[in-house]
Amino acid sequence: MKKLLDPLEVDVVKILKQIIEEAIEKSFENNQLSSHYPIKLEHPTVKNYGDYSTNVAMILAGQLKMSPAGISGKITSVINNMIQDGQTISHKADSNGDKPVIISVKDILESVSTVSSGFINFTLQPRFLISLITDVLNSDNIVPTTLSGIQPVSSRLSGKKISVEYTDPNPFKEFHLGHMYSNFIGEAIARLFEASGATVWRGDFYGDVGMHVAKSVWGMMKKMKESNIKIQNLEKLSLTERQKFLGQGYAIGTIKYDEDPKIQQEIKDINLLIYVASQEILKQKKGWEPIVNYRQYIKGKASQLAEISEIYEAGLRWSLDYFESIYKRLGTKYDGYYPESWVGEYGMQLVDKGLKMGVLEKNEGVIVYRGEKDGYHTRVFVNKLGLPTYEAKDLGLAQAKYQDFKYDLSINVFGKEIDEYYKVVRSAMEKIDPELGNKSNYIAHGMVKLPEGKMSSRSGNVITFLGLLEEVKQEVLAIMKTLDLKDDEKQQIAEVVGVGAVRYALLKGSPGNDVVFDLKKSVSFEGDSGPYLQYTYARCKSVIRKAIEVSGISHLVSDMKKKEYDIQNTKYKIQSNEELSLIRTLYLYPEIVLSAAKTLSPNLVAGYLFELAQAFNLFYQKNSILGQNTKNEKQRTENTEQITKNKEQQKEIIEFRLWLTDTTAEILKRGLMLLGIKTVERM
Repeated sequence: MKKLLDPLEVDVVKILKQIIEEAIEKSFENNQLSSHYPIKLEHPTVKNYGDYSTNVAMILAGQLKMSPAGISGKITSVINNMIQDGQTISHKADSNGDKPVIISVKDILESVSTVSSGFINFTLQPRFLISLITDVLNSDNIVPTTLSGIQPVSSRLSGKKISVEYTDPNPFKEFHLGHMYSNFIGEAIARLFEASGATVWRGDFYGDVGMHVAKSVWGMMKKMKESNIKIQNLEKLSLTERQKFLGQGYAIGTIKYDEDPKIQQEIKDINLLIYVASQEILKQKKGWEPIVNYRQYIKGKASQLAEISEIYEAGLRWSLDYFESIYKRLGTKYDGYYPESWVGEYGMQLVDKGLKMGVLEKNEGVIVYRGEKDGYHTRVFVNKLGLPTYEAKDLGLAQAKYQDFKYDLSINVFGKEIDEYYKVVRSAMEKIDPELGNKSNYIAHGMVKLPEGKMSSRSGNVITFLGLLEEVKQEVLAIMKTLDLKDDEKQQIAEVVGVGAVRYALLKGSPGNDVVFDLKKSVSFEGDSGPYLQYTYARCKSVIRKAIEVSGISHLVSDMKKKEYDIQNTKYKIQSNEELSLIRTLYLYPEIVLSAAKTLSPNLVAGYLFELAQAFNLFYQKNSILGQNTKNEKQRTENTEQITKNKEQQKEIIEFRLWLTDTTAEILKRGLMLLGIKTVERM
């Protein structure tokens, strides 16, 4: 069945701009206008102003020597005449295409109006909006290619190769809420890029060397001696128990390091031994030939290397296995892993290159980059021992990732506390290796705080991954206790809803702002929360299940899945404001996704999904979807009562409202998927 317009050939904004341009040409003499007047379209903040708005009259005011209100009035009048007269435009959707599409203006626009300030507001035809969203049910894509909104596919991202690096927890330490925040942002950004046509490489950078590792190894050695146990005994414990042992070792080492100068020196010696041990692991796993000579620093201590290496290798393996179990639970699968010990070696190569180029310089025994000349500050890239610092390691990280994946763009996700630090590193990288430097970008996200303040490992109020998820699950189970479900199903739902609650709570705000994580609000089934969206999806699916059970309309569900909604041949007309509001929200989905990908803002998707859920729930409350007396009579509108007067009309109303319900469920599911949130069929 031929559609009103083929969405593949339609670009809403381009069509509206074309209509505006033709109206301007008809309204004013050519000699009154310059050759260029930009037309910008945006969505009005006030819903009843329409679907799109333009300030072109204000742009033209200077050229035409007229008031914006006078200009907008003329343009509006011409466009309304185009609608009433059924005028057509010849629209070429693709500059590479051969055949333009003849479009009737009245098929696109329902009305055009202006306000005293000079803004022109456009209201799109509901039938046109339906023709844009009708393919969503039968598309397998997160952003259906036939659901155009603004563009069928983002040409800027389609076919691009993008590296996204995120999470970056340090082995031998706990995986806490801050790591979860980085993971949630990074995974959402990766999925947004993929939905927009890009190929994504997920990378994880972790600190497998450093003082935090040395403190943990020292503490583990102390605990093992006190308990008279060996690595072989610890290997028999569960992964959770081994991770707990690592954490205890780190806590002991951290305390003793601050208390006892003698122990502090012992830990510093272990730190150098660990660097050598990490090189041995690289040699075995990657066939790596060391660049940095760490062995020169362990003279007189080499006899300890075997013991340190055994404990270090085991602890590192336990940590990475523990992190991998978390990634699996969170739905993240990395393509590349980048240990600090490895990228530090790459970094030294780039430091040497930077020295020869004069980008870096030696100063009082260290190698530095003078960032002041670029508006930043000086950073040390190699310390007095001749060892790479974090700055050098970040240089090497960019090169290591590029060797694995020839990216067009690299996005790093980290906390904004290192924002200024990374600006210096990137500035140096742009000069040492312009290709990598110019392809590097980042998201500096805010801190995660508790209602009582900032998390701190020293004060003991860090929220760990396992502790948080268990607490959230218990909250969800308490809310679900009256549901008639089996215990194992309740546990599965609690896991999905619990993870979704935390994800949404952290992603709904702008990534650059701090987040106050409130557990009670995050698990609420009402308001702006993950469970509210998941519950709305489950409500939609419940309506569909009920439709299957109702005699006389069950066939509508199967028919709905077999074909698109036939807007051309139906006699159905919009019955309520709630239906219209839902339609005007549904069609925005692809536009929101592409905008979120372009601006690195998952919160745009979160905000849109909340708006969609609100629109559907209002529609659900005010309208009988199945045409039966399933709600209190006071809740039913006059239009709903008219359903019973005509069986054919009733069928069309039910069919359309089921389509709206199923489409809402589909877009909710796909939008939540972009945020990494799963859905459940029953709640």
